[in-house]
Amino acid sequence: MDVFTMVVIIVALGVGSTILKTYLETRAAQPRSVADETELAAMREDIKRLKDRVRTLETIVTDKDRALSEEIRKLA
Repeated sequence: MDVFTMVVIIVALGVGSTILKTYLETRAAQPRSVADETELAAMREDIKRLKDRVRTLETIVTDKDRALSEEIRKLA
């Protein structure tokens, strides 16, 4: 084994160990999946509820009677 091959192997091991260490630290910092599933379900329910509210508000704002009432109010 010549010197160049040995240097390449040492550098590869050093870089590989750094990548592995970073991966393991990142993975350890992530929250557990049990809490995530509960949070995800709650967020989905919130999004559904908010979409319903937005749909209701859009109906109110685009209602023709409301627009007519607004025009009459402006004229008065």
